[in-house]
Amino acid sequence: MRPTPRVETFPANTPAVSQIFTTVLSQGPLTRLEVARRAGLSPAAVTKAVRPLIEAGYLVEDTAEETRPALGRPANPVRVDGGRALFVGVKVTGDEVIGVLTDLCCEIRAARHVPLADRDPKPVLAAIADLVGELLAEAGKLGVGVHGLGIAVSGDVDRVEGAVRYSPFLEWRDVPLAELAAMTTGLPVTVDNDVRALTVAEQWFGAGVGLSDFAVVTVGAGIGCGLVVHGRVVSGAHGVAGEIGHVTVDPAGPPCHCGNRGCVEAIAGEAAILRRIREATGTQVADATEALDLAHRGVTGAREVYARAGEAIGRGIATVANLLGPERVIISGEGLAAYDLFAEQIRDTFTAAAFGSAAHCDVQTRPLPFEEWARGAAATAIQSFITPDDPHPSR
Repeated sequence: MRPTPRVETFPANTPAVSQIFTTVLSQGPLTRLEVARRAGLSPAAVTKAVRPLIEAGYLVEDTAEETRPALGRPANPVRVDGGRALFVGVKVTGDEVIGVLTDLCCEIRAARHVPLADRDPKPVLAAIADLVGELLAEAGKLGVGVHGLGIAVSGDVDRVEGAVRYSPFLEWRDVPLAELAAMTTGLPVTVDNDVRALTVAEQWFGAGVGLSDFAVVTVGAGIGCGLVVHGRVVSGAHGVAGEIGHVTVDPAGPPCHCGNRGCVEAIAGEAAILRRIREATGTQVADATEALDLAHRGVTGAREVYARAGEAIGRGIATVANLLGPERVIISGEGLAAYDLFAEQIRDTFTAAAFGSAAHCDVQTRPLPFEEWARGAAATAIQSFITPDDPHPSR
């Protein structure tokens, strides 16, 4: 693929400008005074920052509404022009590569799926390049430049270095994915853990907007958790913050691939559920769809497996609530297809295990297809474009 050079940078010369733009992006349209209040900055600082953003076309002043000027400053709301820039987000699974083209407000404009026959880095990079090429062609039809590519991968991902340290589902170790993808596509590349990327999308554009402390728990092949504390997505000193999938909830429980026993993932991960259902029912279910069918048909033992999974997830969520006291926990992931089978156990166990006021944490479910995970990857590219020197800026 012919490299596509980056033709411009975001006109933010101070952290305050990035903060102001991010506030409007996630919570706008807002008047300048509302931006100042929410960003904790002076009205004068906001007015000074907004002017070049409007001149560059990233912000638009809505003049349709007649509002009374406040303190001599324009009181018309300002909003982000989503069509001003485009981004590509890619989610890599063990079976396929999912890509989306989004605008600056992370609205999906086009989506593509490419199957993976081989999980080695070279064919995966080729699949990413083909998919990005198709989405760049779509961007060309819109006549708007693509300013970044975000790639989301499960496992231990070093966003600062752009490297996948270890991805168990892809069987990758120490792959410099950002560097390789940038060479292949010609785009600036951001690589992040898939759950953290989804958390960024929820923080800026989803159920976490306006919250300073929340968590995203994903249920599926693995059990993941993204954390936002005081407005920042937490990576931890070693990039593995929020690994509730490997919190021990039953010391006498089944062995986990991490080497411990009774982890949440060893009880509630997809592979664990399939294994337990085969043992409990004597039926060689091939995938989650067949397992769900057995449980919904009331086959003896199948429902009990999901109930135990719900209890493990509930204990994991309670651990997050007890440690961090988030305002909200958002449960997502492909495993929500079984939510009706373990919802009661999740809530009951969470309520019993959460300490004191932590039990009042708002627990929500957000069924999100893999295209939304790719959108999360695009959100990280948008984030890097706006705040290139800080991979996890405060809002």
